Amino acid sequence: MLLSSFRREFARGVCPIRTLSSNPEMKDLSDYLDSLKNFEKSGLPRGAGTDSDEGFDLGRMRRLMERFGNPHTNFKAVHIAGTKGKGSTAAFISNILRTEGYSVGCYTSPHILTTRERILLGRSGHPVSAKLLNDLFHRIKPKLEQAMKEENGCISHFEVFTAMAFVLFADENVDIAVIEAGLGGARDATNIISSSGLAASVITTVGEEHLAALGGSLETIAMAKAGIIKQGCPLVLGGPFVPHIERIIRDKAATMESPVVSAYDTGNRCTVKSFSIVNGRPYQICDIVIQVVKDLKMSCKLHDVKLKMLGDHQLQNAATATCVALCLRNLGWSISDESIRSGLEHTHLLGRSQFLTSEEAEVLGLTGATVLLDGAHTKESAKALMKTVKMTFPKAPLIFVVAMASDKDHVGFAREILSGGHVETVLLTEAAIAGGVTRTTPASLLRDSWIKASDELGIGTFHDGMGEYNELTDQPVGSESNLADGMTILATESSLKSSLRTANKILTRRGEEKGVIVFTGSLHIAASVLASLSG
Repeated sequence: MLLSSFRREFARGVCPIRTLSSNPEMKDLSDYLDSLKNFEKSGLPRGAGTDSDEGFDLGRMRRLMERFGNPHTNFKAVHIAGTKGKGSTAAFISNILRTEGYSVGCYTSPHILTTRERILLGRSGHPVSAKLLNDLFHRIKPKLEQAMKEENGCISHFEVFTAMAFVLFADENVDIAVIEAGLGGARDATNIISSSGLAASVITTVGEEHLAALGGSLETIAMAKAGIIKQGCPLVLGGPFVPHIERIIRDKAATMESPVVSAYDTGNRCTVKSFSIVNGRPYQICDIVIQVVKDLKMSCKLHDVKLKMLGDHQLQNAATATCVALCLRNLGWSISDESIRSGLEHTHLLGRSQFLTSEEAEVLGLTGATVLLDGAHTKESAKALMKTVKMTFPKAPLIFVVAMASDKDHVGFAREILSGGHVETVLLTEAAIAGGVTRTTPASLLRDSWIKASDELGIGTFHDGMGEYNELTDQPVGSESNLADGMTILATESSLKSSLRTANKILTRRGEEKGVIVFTGSLHIAASVLASLSG
């Protein structure tokens, strides 16, 4: 690509992410939650998710729930752990159950625009209303304050919000709750669910994210996630897993006498057959054939399923959700194949494989471009993202806008993006992580990581730390140079706002072939883009 105008034109700033505090009705709750320890903002302590003296205190969560009458014992639950795919799998399962007519509670994290997104209620699947959440907070506040006093102020933001979700699920008399673990599994605040309340547990994947907090190895991570397995309750595995890691999980299931269903078994057939685009938005047409004949006899054959969630990894999440539905059916829940199909097809999530409309792209100043938001932030998810982009738009010019948290594998992420196909331009920027800046990685440090990854891969880059870069950007419009041809251009931008301006300049110079712009590296940059659309 020929490029000749990279300049910073906006002052430093981070696009605001909407939270509870943006709703005046929620100010009291927002202020209370902001006063609590929030590990999403501060980062996780070493060993937080392990069975050690440093691990989170699950007893504290049990004592808190006892104050509210143990509401989590009033409904059945599907409990989901895993390094990647938890949120998507939870969404697929919830939509299948809603389609069948069940009232479903769904608890996930993190959120995109408002904390209310973490709690979905009823048959509509809408976020909990501000009024309902506000009324609940004022009702339980005296007990929260008493608990906080007795626990020496140690109750966290996540523990309080988890407790509120479980109280709401009981209050609203949901038929079933789909609950995503926050960290690991064994020591996570959600892991107060007993075997009598668990319909099925799910482990989607095991990767190296949160390595220090989960014991320092892939094996300790697997053991932590296996902590959600309960006596006699079926376990659904997503996968694929490294063989010895899967063995750790299966051995734990065996000790708990839990039947295991694997979405990745050789008897199953899940394939992406083709892609199609309707109203500017792509979807993949898939076959999902599940045939379980070992521990549980069940099957489902779905052909030409139209998934809005793109990529092989989302197909795997859909297959995992299908296996969960079949397990529930085996336990006596009424779930038809058509409800499974419809639930899968109607699932979409903010910031995950999300394509903006042409009108939304125009609001961002990216007229004519295909704009994709995806919260990939690990090397595994980066690889899946790149594969999806190249399969969907194999010849399109690619621009990536990347912001990441400080505790991620920046080099590994960059390596997967760069090795997946030619990327014309990477704009490295900054976005607030969980509403704060302490975990935000400076754009200049991200650039160093991308340079290191490109050197390891032998890929030529042209970046804004080079003298030649300044020579190119100082040229007037129309006096193009071949200096950057065939190389990936790396540029640092201090904010999303300046990244959008630079991306628009690139599109303007490209002419009719606009290409694909991908915002990634964190759900928080996806949130920043969506927030800029709505205000």
